[in-house]
Amino acid sequence: MVGLVYPSHPVMPEFGSFESAMLGGVMKGLDADRYDLALIDIERDIAKDESYTQFFRRKGVRGVIIRPVSPEPTIAEMIAEEGFPCVMVADRTDHPNLGFVCSDSGRDSFRAIDHLVHLGHTRIAMVCHTVLDSDHRDRVDGYRRALKEHGLEQSPELELYLPASMDGGTQAIDRLLSLEDPPTAVFVTNPVPTVGALHRCLELGIRVPDDISIVGFDDSDVRSRTYPKFSAICQNAEQFGYDAARWLTRRLEGTETGVLRIHRPTTLQFNKSTGPAPAKPVRLASNKSDIIRVEFPKRKRK
Repeated sequence: MVGLVYPSHPVMPEFGSFESAMLGGVMKGLDADRYDLALIDIERDIAKDESYTQFFRRKGVRGVIIRPVSPEPTIAEMIAEEGFPCVMVADRTDHPNLGFVCSDSGRDSFRAIDHLVHLGHTRIAMVCHTVLDSDHRDRVDGYRRALKEHGLEQSPELELYLPASMDGGTQAIDRLLSLEDPPTAVFVTNPVPTVGALHRCLELGIRVPDDISIVGFDDSDVRSRTYPKFSAICQNAEQFGYDAARWLTRRLEGTETGVLRIHRPTTLQFNKSTGPAPAKPVRLASNKSDIIRVEFPKRKRK
């Protein structure tokens, strides 16, 4: 038996398709060596006087795949310190005993913004999850580096940190398009708020990409189920789960040693949600239901 461990709280709906895709990969990886899987909530079940090793043995698991959902993988590092067989998914660490499988999304985040700039966008916003793990920090860094390289303004009002939910995407569109000088493009770092943002635009009669361009993030095939199909930075969550499970079972069988370090590259796919910057950006009226087309002097890069 292998455990899939959530250190702080169970899976939430706003995690989107990542968890199901990753779980599919874990099950494929465990199948080769005929291991079963237990889902474990540490926060709920561990006793005050137990070590993590004692806790996992009581649960009947020989090794664990850890899925952090907080900015710092502290618990994962403590488990590794005890020497219990473990590997982390979707985050990374410098801890010498803790292996991981994660994506390298900074490069494609940069490329996505670079693409928007070449389409004529000079006012580009970012909507990021409130949990700034290493992967989300990469996405923020890619966004900021691209703006800096092109001499474009980095404005606090254009960087929103909201829950990765449908409502977070709705709030983002309402807040960004209520600005006096609204953006003409938005980069959303998670799949579910990307869908929320597209839905809000449809609700308001804002045309994507004619009025505003949106680049999102995708863990599976969410981008192919929206209107329009959205441009996205894509990561293979199923592969994360498979890599972690195969390494862990081999470690338990004695055929794998060392510490796992896998950085999976993302891919950048342009679809129907990005286009040239509009001549007249849209702004929400004070009633949050009507849109106004505004005309600004052409912005100059720094």
